[in-house]
Amino acid sequence: MSSRPSREQGLALVRRHGSADRWLAVLITRRADGSPAPSVVNAGILPHPLTGQSVVAFVARGHTAKLTNLRRDPFATLVFRAGWEWVSVAGPAQLVGPDDPLPPLDPDGLRSLLRDVYSAAGGRHDDLDVYDQVMAVEHRTAVLVEPARFTTNPTGTEHQEHG
Repeated sequence: MSSRPSREQGLALVRRHGSADRWLAVLITRRADGSPAPSVVNAGILPHPLTGQSVVAFVARGHTAKLTNLRRDPFATLVFRAGWEWVSVAGPAQLVGPDDPLPPLDPDGLRSLLRDVYSAAGGRHDDLDVYDQVMAVEHRTAVLVEPARFTTNPTGTEHQEHG
């Protein structure tokens, strides 16, 4: 049986587990037939560009199955782990990109958002102008997941590695 932390506790667990493993997370979207479509992404926490509320976000390459799935069914689950400990965050997903505009964000606002998501997910780039060009050419899209539900290991079930 897993535990259901509060929003604040869940975000704290995402920060702890995400930073422990280079912000890698398993993303689960749903295919058209309802089956799960897992992939691995780098995701982090940042304020939503319009509401300021904390969201869990990642950048997706344009024209991929994950974006097709999210456009049809805008709900995502991300699972972060650190050793044997894990936390999942699930909720509605909002897409913000060249093919998914978010008024009043203009092209400069999108460029800034993509940089912010990249940084929140642990990314560092020596030349942000080159980064911006690649994001534009690849139709990169920010995916903002509104944390609606967290699940994690129940208290007292921490695993110990045995040598």
